[in-house]
Amino acid sequence: MRVPGAHGEYVGVGPLDEYPIHQLPRPVAWAGSSDRSFYDRCYLNAHDRTGDLFLITGMGFYPNLGTKDAYVLLRRGDEQTAVHLGDGADPRGGDRLGQQVGAYRIEVVEPLRKLRLVMEETHGIALDLRWEGSFEVVQEQPHVMRQGAATVLDAQRFAQVGTWEGVIEVDGETIAVDHDRWVGTRDRSWGIRPSGEAVPAGKPADPAFEGMWWLYLPLRFEEFAVVLIIQETPDGYRTLNDCTRTFADGRVEQLGWPHVRIRYRDGTRLPEGATITCTTPAGEQLVLEVSSLLGVPIHVGGGYGGDSDWAHGVWKGAGFTERRSYDMKAPEVVGRVPFGVIDHVGRAVAHGPGVGADGAEGWGLFEHGVLGRHDPSGFTDWLDRV
Repeated sequence: MRVPGAHGEYVGVGPLDEYPIHQLPRPVAWAGSSDRSFYDRCYLNAHDRTGDLFLITGMGFYPNLGTKDAYVLLRRGDEQTAVHLGDGADPRGGDRLGQQVGAYRIEVVEPLRKLRLVMEETHGIALDLRWEGSFEVVQEQPHVMRQGAATVLDAQRFAQVGTWEGVIEVDGETIAVDHDRWVGTRDRSWGIRPSGEAVPAGKPADPAFEGMWWLYLPLRFEEFAVVLIIQETPDGYRTLNDCTRTFADGRVEQLGWPHVRIRYRDGTRLPEGATITCTTPAGEQLVLEVSSLLGVPIHVGGGYGGDSDWAHGVWKGAGFTERRSYDMKAPEVVGRVPFGVIDHVGRAVAHGPGVGADGAEGWGLFEHGVLGRHDPSGFTDWLDRV
């Protein structure tokens, strides 16, 4: 099939079609859904277990919008710095084999195990980092959200914990990254998720969206990894519950219906830690005590929901780059923080069966957001304790 593009050129079969990976009777470059918000994106983070620095980065393709973009988000102390890159995507999908946006690229060295992440110097920041997964990837349960009859999110994701080595350069300072100290988590997700420019809303949602409670917790211990993902509606109804433990020998345990208690800073909805009680297949309790060392609001320069400065998939022009910096104590920034999801450097201590020594220490991502009302947590509306 040959289909004319906007300027008369024919856009169809591309380099991806040389491989036996088709899932639909159409070229691979064509999304299986005509939904403008179809996306394919990766997320990665890195830290040195001190809480002094947290690096978050990612890259996304939006074939129905014709765009691709990447971002680097770095928090050190009270400063959060973002670099954004954007460009047009190859309509034949060729740039999905060589994932690159301007000076930013991700090289797949060994699928599902090793990556190389590079950003040549852009606005004073450069990266050259190598990732190695410590355990097999975890395929999470599908994530679906609806408002009325409309599907606003329908995505699949895999996650992994691992280690990093290489260098980070910031305004002439070189930060050495050693795999014995530096750890992180990553995920890749694809499907339908709000992306690009805002579109007319149509009839107001009925019932109105009152908020959501969200917890995502991928943790790396020496002998195993835990990946937990939970979402609840304002009344506490759990719409997504997935918690697994993966061992080096390939065993995977489901850890039931975790009981979660979040500890919020007095008078706020900002989490300081959590106690998660899981249940093994043998009916025994596995308890995870999690604490936050440093929080990064990913809607402040990271492009995630509610970011007023930059959003994933929005067309900014060919070869777009910019740098933004935020004083995290500035009132205008402080006021934004409670209205989005925050990614924390997470330290965890595990108690229970299969943890090795009782009190085993783990590290990873403690991602949490309580948006709007959440009855079990005592938040009554969008403005309660913000």
